[in-house]
Amino acid sequence: MKPKSFKNPSRKIHGAVGKPSAEKYCLRLFVTGTTPKSLRAITNIKLICEAHLKGRYILEVVDIYQQPALAKKEQIIASPTLIKKLPLPLRKFIGDMTNTDRILLGLDLCSTNEFAEANGKHK
Repeated sequence: MKPKSFKNPSRKIHGAVGKPSAEKYCLRLFVTGTTPKSLRAITNIKLICEAHLKGRYILEVVDIYQQPALAKKEQIIASPTLIKKLPLPLRKFIGDMTNTDRILLGLDLCSTNEFAEANGKHK
């Protein structure tokens, strides 16, 4: 029996690499209260999501002071921490989310070539 061949239905949309346009992102941002770093992380990730994932994401903000059990379950060791639950693979980002290029690369919203070009490096 001949193996099935699959066509790659992925398209480049909003800089996405190999991701169908309908793919939903499930993100969880862990913060520590209303510190300046936490507020900056919330603002930055919301801006990134609205610019690159508009209508395709769910962002849950978790204050580890109010939900320490959830932070323990997710093994959060620093704050702010963003977890990309879906689409797989799971990824974690630590910091105030100001490095947009790294976040886009980690969320698979830009390729390594695009990342290298944006940072003045050539592959």
